[in-house]
Amino acid sequence: MTDKNNESALLLRMNKEEFFIKQFSNNKIIGDDGAFIDGFVYSMDAFFENVHFKKEWMSLKQIAYKSMIVNISDAIVMNATPLYALLSVAIPNTYSEEDLKELSKGFKKAAQEFGIQIIGGDTIANEKLDISITIISKTSNPIYRSGVKKGDLLCYTGTLGLCKRDLENLFSNKPVSINSKFIKPKLKAQFFYEIAPLINASMDISDGLFFELEKLSIASKVGFQFLHEIDENIGTSGEEYEILFSFDKKNLEKIKKIALKHKTKLNIFAKAIKGEYRTDAKNHHF
Repeated sequence: MTDKNNESALLLRMNKEEFFIKQFSNNKIIGDDGAFIDGFVYSMDAFFENVHFKKEWMSLKQIAYKSMIVNISDAIVMNATPLYALLSVAIPNTYSEEDLKELSKGFKKAAQEFGIQIIGGDTIANEKLDISITIISKTSNPIYRSGVKKGDLLCYTGTLGLCKRDLENLFSNKPVSINSKFIKPKLKAQFFYEIAPLINASMDISDGLFFELEKLSIASKVGFQFLHEIDENIGTSGEEYEILFSFDKKNLEKIKKIALKHKTKLNIFAKAIKGEYRTDAKNHHF
């Protein structure tokens, strides 16, 4: 098989996002939820209308709030404290001043909750609402995806599957609760910062558990032995923003105590082993 055919075959097995990122794989900084440089973590996420949300699903305040939260989540799982935000917002010409006020309320609400200063950005006119946010955070001990060690236990927080259910309801024009995690993700920052010294690797669950495990496998060069079967509705539910992490089993009791203190549910479901893990789950962004 020629090199060109090899590349085409690889593309068939990879989602477009991973393929694009791979074009920059010679840069060792790329590959985590953020880039750690000189004590700071820089993370950026896009939140685009008709890709990540439909305008009839959420209020403008809710949209802006969630666009901030999903970016803050990236900083937290790298054990970084968010400090500053840069906003890039493509705004439809049809938006009124009241619409813009509602949008700004969402950004400011999230920033206030996490002690973040919004320090600038850019705005342009557009046919739909597209948001890109850069979060600048500080840490002295970043946690990477590449830290999983053979023998580590794998755990995720909370309950998975509800966002997939709610997303299916929204596509069917059925109402969902205003407390839905799809509408308002609930980050577990204080729990995570407390367990950070006890874990080896971490990331948030934005694309779905199975897909995040593949990313961990690639970064850490390990496979996973599942302790029990994971239902497809749990493993493919994206937009959850729960925390996926690995740790040495000797730290289990300490982590359990911290989880109890913060009322955080733990789900230990796999063990890291020699090998690799790949999934057929579809990346919902593409």
